[in-house]
Amino acid sequence: MSDVSTETQSAKTFNAEAFAMNIARAMESSGQALAAYLKPRETGEIKDKPPNELGEVIKTLSVVAEYWLSDKERAEDLQTRMGKAYLDLFGCAMRRMAGEQQPKPAIEPSPRDKRFKDPEWKSNQFFDFVMQLYLLTTQWAHELVRNAEGIDPHTRKKAEFYVQQITNAISPSNFVLTNPEVLRETLASNGDNLVRGMKMLAEDIEAGRGSLRIRQSDPSNLVVGVNMATTPGKVIFQNELMQLIQYTPTTETVLRTPLLIVPPWINKFYILDLKPEKSYIKWCVDQGITVFVISWVNPDKELGKKTFDDYMKEGPLTAMDVIEKVTGEMKVHTAGYCVGGTLLASTLAWLAEKRRVRVTSATFFAAQVDFTHAGDLLVFVDEDQISALERDMEAAGVLEGSKMAMAFNMLRSNDLIWSYVVSNYLKGQPPTSFDLLHWNSDATRMPAANHSYYLRNCYLENRLSAGSMVLDNTLLDLSKVRVPVYNLATREDHIAPADSVLYGSQFFGGPVKYVLSGSGHIAGVVNPPASGKYQYWTNDNIRDVTLTDWLKNATEHKGSWWPDWRQWLESIDPEMVPARVVGEVLPAIEDAPGSYVRVRA
Repeated sequence: MSDVSTETQSAKTFNAEAFAMNIARAMESSGQALAAYLKPRETGEIKDKPPNELGEVIKTLSVVAEYWLSDKERAEDLQTRMGKAYLDLFGCAMRRMAGEQQPKPAIEPSPRDKRFKDPEWKSNQFFDFVMQLYLLTTQWAHELVRNAEGIDPHTRKKAEFYVQQITNAISPSNFVLTNPEVLRETLASNGDNLVRGMKMLAEDIEAGRGSLRIRQSDPSNLVVGVNMATTPGKVIFQNELMQLIQYTPTTETVLRTPLLIVPPWINKFYILDLKPEKSYIKWCVDQGITVFVISWVNPDKELGKKTFDDYMKEGPLTAMDVIEKVTGEMKVHTAGYCVGGTLLASTLAWLAEKRRVRVTSATFFAAQVDFTHAGDLLVFVDEDQISALERDMEAAGVLEGSKMAMAFNMLRSNDLIWSYVVSNYLKGQPPTSFDLLHWNSDATRMPAANHSYYLRNCYLENRLSAGSMVLDNTLLDLSKVRVPVYNLATREDHIAPADSVLYGSQFFGGPVKYVLSGSGHIAGVVNPPASGKYQYWTNDNIRDVTLTDWLKNATEHKGSWWPDWRQWLESIDPEMVPARVVGEVLPAIEDAPGSYVRVRA
């Protein structure tokens, strides 16, 4: 055993009576958690049924199992190789018990795997054996999927994803008795950590109205309009789907052409207006840009019939009309983030088909117009899964924001789910205040009609880039979009992969500047120059080139891409005019950030 074992380290502070009392208190709180889970089911607010995903998991993994079990020789060979691997592990454990110093392990965790950073995972024979047994099993599970022949790519991708979720869930780091750090804390605090953890668990299930809403951030000191989304401005227009915010200028003169930002409706717009030092919106205002931002409604069942057409007409098209009325400018610079960028691209194609000149330039932040290489989210997209989701949405009228949030969290489940399960509910440590994670948990609902159209026309059938997507009875053709485009991708993006954004660049008919930023879907976009973080790459060649080849000839620039974009914007239309007074033409409805953004799902 190790020199400093869990038991000996905790023996001095362990109090059996206090421990028993705390275990009783923890069990009482776990009972409250169970009551919070059962209450909405007893009242009929939630009707339990097997989740659609369970059937998909069983069906997908059965295909893999059938490959290995359908051939006797193949199955026997598999059993032999797995048996040898486990025997090697047992042999390593026995040599260590016999006194051999540091025998070569059968398998080691990745240096980037945060779950096994505690020294006792290696110094303690028991935990070392448990860790290696888990890693070996995980390795074999992934190899079973990877080496199964004759499986179509989509099924294999789903199987890899499901195996990853299962193996992440059963990690020994997720359980009290097999996590040395948690076990030490439990013994040292006489179980007080479990009391705190179970209390938080009960609170989080109650907050989720019968479903677990894992807290990723302490909500204190993180209030929209108080600590976040504080850039001064006014709501100057609203309809059923959006509020339009105009921000108060901070410079005497501004670019003549105003900027309209179209954020995703899957999340709230204030990702671009977190704390002032991180705010892209504030930075744009300080750079002499007249900024207008759409703040989408958090829809309820009554808005369930709102379509993608409605979002285009009542969103960016209406916003352009309002901006023209307020500024006198018929044309605007536009920027769209994620699915907001997909909507913006669709709107540009619609305007081009209608021969309406309303846009000077388009900027896309981690947005896709082609979904061939759409990344990990494709595991949720096929006819069976979309049909099942549509049946659920038809009953509810909307897709609950918690379901979409969980899908995104599952793409990085160790970081965004299991690390919080361990920290919150096993260690009893509430998370710290972090604006980005608070925003991440502030999910929004989506109208059934709109979400169904988006999934089918973009992810499933990839119609926008193919030129077969119909919006408002109009066939869309991206090649007719000839305005200059600044197309930003992020290098570690799992939602809008960089190669997908690069490939999509070729479908526009005008000049496209493709820029690759360091980091991921959020941090690669929200990267203020003052932070001095990351870098970005530029390369004018975007035609018929892979991301790897594009990078080989790209120029790397240190720091934020924001100043590069600002120069690009001014190069298109440098004319300056006196700053516009907010509320001078249309009276202000309320102060920014408005009321729509405050509605929680």
